[in-house]
Amino acid sequence: MQELPDEHATRAFGARLAATCPLRGLVFLQGDLGAGKTTLVRAFLRALGHVGPVKSPTYTLVEPYEIGGRRILHFDLYRLADPEELEYLGVREDMDDATLNLVEWPSQGDGWLPVPDLVLSLSASGEGRRLELSSGTDAGREWVARILENPPENERLSG
Repeated sequence: MQELPDEHATRAFGARLAATCPLRGLVFLQGDLGAGKTTLVRAFLRALGHVGPVKSPTYTLVEPYEIGGRRILHFDLYRLADPEELEYLGVREDMDDATLNLVEWPSQGDGWLPVPDLVLSLSASGEGRRLELSSGTDAGREWVARILENPPENERLSG
């Protein structure tokens, strides 16, 4: 469990996530509307070097990014009526082994999406957010270990 007291802390965690991320994988971002999922993804992409706009894919379902030779897909499944729609849209082909996939509202794809490497669960906590990390694969467990070994600067100074 990690406290993110404000938007700056959420952006800093996004950068920390980027500094430790593998080239490929599946990340679920869970939380209510306004929990900070897109803010976290935006910070993550900027930390990897993306300089253009980062739009929420609520209406387009997916926004693709090519950053430093890396393919990243940012999904928002909020408006998905049935998980089978993902098959009709050809998403399975998009989620290949050479892609890092970030999925907001993964519960909308229950039964269709594979086991995630990393799950980021955001919830309101006072004026900020609370973040829970969990993993579903060996690759995810390795990623969590890298994140925990790479604390933010203020934690290094105070610890």
